[in-house]
Amino acid sequence: MLPSPVDQAERLISLGVHTYADLSADELRATATTCPDGLLVTPAPASQLAPLLGRGDKPGFVVEDMTDVDAFLPTDASPVPPTSYVITGLDRGDVYANRTPDECLPEILAAGRSPLTLGEGIHWLLQAPEVLERNHCFMTIGSRLRRANGSYDARTPALWISNGTGRDGRERKDAPKVGWCWWGNRHTWLGMASCATRAPLG
Repeated sequence: MLPSPVDQAERLISLGVHTYADLSADELRATATTCPDGLLVTPAPASQLAPLLGRGDKPGFVVEDMTDVDAFLPTDASPVPPTSYVITGLDRGDVYANRTPDECLPEILAAGRSPLTLGEGIHWLLQAPEVLERNHCFMTIGSRLRRANGSYDARTPALWISNGTGRDGRERKDAPKVGWCWWGNRHTWLGMASCATRAPLG
């Protein structure tokens, strides 16, 4: 259950998200007053949003080998308005766990839905951190990195919970994590998050 759009705006303002989205606090508040029920999303970059995530006393982070995280942009399957907008019909996509993004994308689209972008996934967790659970995390396959030749990089962004191993560091155990998986790989603990609609605001 999401907070009201007005409460969502106040939460984002308290975290400073409006500044990363080049909005004033008053602009975001005004947007929220006309916002229908759903998730309020701003154009703030993922690299700025990820550290604002939290689980217990652990802040979120981006994995070290994803320094290009902000280059993972919305695909044609996930057309995003250029300014703040609202999305409805959020689903973590548990039904798609242990399947590849390549297998699931056609089914998501055939159902009249759209895969979540990384920014949308992070905004969701900022408002409803309980959505991220161990063994029930999700990919955001609506964001891909396009190469210079027009093809997509084989990585796809995902949001899950760190085990504190490897380069994450033990101090990050249980922290929310922005990472990546291969487009053709299966993971039993990662679904494919999607939404029903996106609508611009303001």
